[in-house]
Amino acid sequence: MGKLDPNKQMIVDYIDSVEEELRDVSDQIWSNPELQYKEYFASSLQKEYLKSKCFHIEEVKGMDTAFIATYGNGEPVIGILGEYDSLAGLSQKVSTTKEPVKEGAPGHGCGHNLLGTGALGAAIAVKKMIEDEKVSGTVKYFGTPAEEDLSGKIFMIDKGCFDEVDCAFSWHPFDINTPIRIPTLANYSIKFRFRGISAHAAQAPQNGRSALDAVELMNVGCNYLREHIFDSCRIHYSITDGGGAPNIVPAFAEVWYYVRGVKMEHVQSVFERVVDVAKGAALMTSTQMEYEIISGVYDYLPNTALTDILSENMKAIGTQNYNEKDIEFAKALSKDKSKADRSMVANVLSGNLNIIDNYLHTEVTDDTVIQNNCIPLSLDIGDISYIIPTAQCSCSVWPIGVSAHTWQSCSSAGSDMGFKAMLLASKSIACTVFDVMDDKKVVEKAKEELIVTKGEFAYEPILKK
Repeated sequence: MGKLDPNKQMIVDYIDSVEEELRDVSDQIWSNPELQYKEYFASSLQKEYLKSKCFHIEEVKGMDTAFIATYGNGEPVIGILGEYDSLAGLSQKVSTTKEPVKEGAPGHGCGHNLLGTGALGAAIAVKKMIEDEKVSGTVKYFGTPAEEDLSGKIFMIDKGCFDEVDCAFSWHPFDINTPIRIPTLANYSIKFRFRGISAHAAQAPQNGRSALDAVELMNVGCNYLREHIFDSCRIHYSITDGGGAPNIVPAFAEVWYYVRGVKMEHVQSVFERVVDVAKGAALMTSTQMEYEIISGVYDYLPNTALTDILSENMKAIGTQNYNEKDIEFAKALSKDKSKADRSMVANVLSGNLNIIDNYLHTEVTDDTVIQNNCIPLSLDIGDISYIIPTAQCSCSVWPIGVSAHTWQSCSSAGSDMGFKAMLLASKSIACTVFDVMDDKKVVEKAKEELIVTKGEFAYEPILKK
């Protein structure tokens, strides 16, 4: 642990003093996993806890599980982003073997029970500093639903929830302790639906117009398209409805596409070409095509001015004080994974190729930019980063080289090991918000940087509520 000034030591001490309260909130959310837009238990629990800390709670019209909790007044207005939705089919006990609490039920395989509670802990710590007149400004905690659906924050943007916010902070459970200086992927999620004419496939095939043929031709066309798109973009698809019995010409078929890329302008360009391929497939098969954009998120724009301060605070606070039990737990969770597999995950957020020699990350590093140009996943915080300066960090909730969305990550999110990582995130964000409130010029610098980073590109939400 580095040297903290007295005010930041007060923040750390305060979070330590409410550790059991935060653990209770996190454990309750972990034990009651809820899917996107159904997070009634989690959002209500957080709202009641924040009310007990004298926050003003504002509901978000049309979004039952979204809310804004505010304390303080005046500028700057700092947002802290929380999440609490879980993942389908990832139910898991806190165990070193795959052992669902309930087979097929949801589970917190992305650690959002910790993400939301850690962000909440940072918000109440900042509130304490405002209350004690150590700093001035307004802190807003945003309870954002449906991150796994890649839509919650986008709908909140469309409703103007972030209009008066100067900058925002968040964190995400991963396997490495580091400020996040690289983008995530922009992503379009689209379902293409084709409608044709059914017929007996043997007796009167000439009367049929196969929707499944259209889907297959679209897939062939997109596979040829791959050669002619930006290197940073990817196209994935799954046939979600391919018709019924083979002796009936399918009158309906559906295929679900993701188009991802490091920059939104590239993804939008590829998306338009994929739509053209779908139109061509419909023309070739005499079918009708329609498409629905399920979600669309922007790439994350890390704000250097804010991320530098977050990095300094993470290093000063230190790491999680893992004990031997935590290390053995992490080692057991990793036992079925080869070093090569672990390395492919760990080196996304670390430039240290030897980092997998250990099972838990016990330091704070800041070398992601050395090795990689992006994190190969999509997050709806990307949209936030296009409208206000944003910074986030990663903390090692699960073992080095283990990925999110696994039973191992779900087990970790309910463990002592995961909770210790959450405390690092909570303290780091709170200290960073304190710095921003203490030096009003930081916000101005961060906003100027965002203008330069975006250039002439204008943000427009892909989804509207």
